[in-house]
Amino acid sequence: MGSSAHPPRKGYNNYGVYLRERFAGRRVFKVIVDAGLSCPNRDGSKGYGGCTYCNVDSFTPQLPRSLAAIRAQIEQGMARARTNYAAEKFILYFQPNTNTYAPVATLRALFDEALAICPQDVVGLAVGTRPDCLDAGKIALLESYTNNLMVDLEMGMESIYDATLLQLNRGCTHQDLVTVLDQLENSPLNLCVHTVFGFPGETRDMMLAYAREINRFPQIKFVKLHHLHIVAGSILAVHYKRAPFQLFELDDYTDFLCEFLPLLRPDIVVQRLFGISDWKLLIAPNWGLKKVRIQTHIDQAILRRGVIQGSRVATG
Repeated sequence: MGSSAHPPRKGYNNYGVYLRERFAGRRVFKVIVDAGLSCPNRDGSKGYGGCTYCNVDSFTPQLPRSLAAIRAQIEQGMARARTNYAAEKFILYFQPNTNTYAPVATLRALFDEALAICPQDVVGLAVGTRPDCLDAGKIALLESYTNNLMVDLEMGMESIYDATLLQLNRGCTHQDLVTVLDQLENSPLNLCVHTVFGFPGETRDMMLAYAREINRFPQIKFVKLHHLHIVAGSILAVHYKRAPFQLFELDDYTDFLCEFLPLLRPDIVVQRLFGISDWKLLIAPNWGLKKVRIQTHIDQAILRRGVIQGSRVATG
């Protein structure tokens, strides 16, 4: 996820532009790290089987999945990014599973080990987790790295509706997220929330309301917007095969984003507009295009329609 020297004009607050401006034009790339942690919704602490839509392998690149050692993951990830994307600096992204689901001492050892690898080229740390797997000690640990690094804390919002979360076997409520956001109101961490659009039973208006809920929290700096995938190995894949339900096609999802972005606070940085999945695991929707072509299709539609992020957010 690098930043170009001269990114194209966009109608939304784009993450690539943000990185370029923050790091003086250097090409910054995320290196995914699999720390081998579990999830309370898989190991029986809160449930078994995980969220119904989830198969970790579907969104984790092959490289970190195939390497056990953190050093090997990072060194090879950096080498690949330098060769393929001319990357200069790196954000270490602890992505798969729940990356605060361990004692503070264990987490400190994991993060310190990763950050000691090629430290002169590491500018950031990003940690993906669940809101119900954070406490004061873990928050303090993450904040301790902000003196020298950009530290992003990414939490799954997924849906703002508890009925949906229950149906998804999410194992936590929207209030769990709100509680953590309130605790992080004055934190130096960059807070990112991840949403998924297209869950069964949610109407277009219900999904557009996500923007209003996100806007309530000035501490939210980043968002990742995804459309729902059905991936092999997930519980939802079984349900979908038995009783298929409507999913976003590319043009309809583009239309939805063109409605959603004007409702989203203009200062929020959009890290991602859509999700991608391992082609071998993807069941639906298959848009038949590679990531760069999907991005171009959506970006061109946003510009062509004159969409401006935040243009419909009430002020005053």
